[in-house]
Amino acid sequence: MTSTIESLFKDKELLKHALTHRSWLNENNSENGPNERLEFLGDAILEHIVSEHLYNDFPNKEEGYLTALRASLVNTQNLAQVASELNLGDKILLSKGEEDGGGRVNSSLLADTLEAIIGALYIDQGIDVVSKFISDNIFKDIEEKIKMPLKDSKSRLQEIVQSEGSPTPKYIVASESGPDHDKKFIMEVHVNGKVIATGTGKSKAEAAQDAATKALLAKL
Repeated sequence: MTSTIESLFKDKELLKHALTHRSWLNENNSENGPNERLEFLGDAILEHIVSEHLYNDFPNKEEGYLTALRASLVNTQNLAQVASELNLGDKILLSKGEEDGGGRVNSSLLADTLEAIIGALYIDQGIDVVSKFISDNIFKDIEEKIKMPLKDSKSRLQEIVQSEGSPTPKYIVASESGPDHDKKFIMEVHVNGKVIATGTGKSKAEAAQDAATKALLAKL
């Protein structure tokens, strides 16, 4: 994609709102709140547009295949990768503490910001512009995605680990933080009593999948 995020928006203040993390507001005055409401909207729009694309583009595929393919496109790791390619990490408004803690490269934070951008772009210019944005950025690797195994990461990791003669991986909550509407979980995946990867997410299930994905990447 050649266009910058800034060039896509008519309302630059709306873009700024989408890039505003809650932590930044603790140190700065702003008329805008955090980007969480935009993230909520963007998450729903993203799932709708991706689902519609897949339904139309793969008319002969069953629901289970479409669900797995959608998950490979909208999971935290893939969204974080897209956000990185768009240089969102450099643009997010963060507190010094959050930045020092690695916030600009945090997968969950990057994915959340991308969803906020999608929500803001929808408000700014409507569904057609958002659909093109998603097509240009989320669907650009679709040909590679459909060549990859579409089982979820936990299932794939379990198969690999058991094929090596080890017991089923165990997932343990390392920490839980944040208010109910914005939880952050850190999950460890253990094999033979050892931590082989750690993942983050807004739910235990998402954090476990993230941990499994990282474990798979380490094994490949």
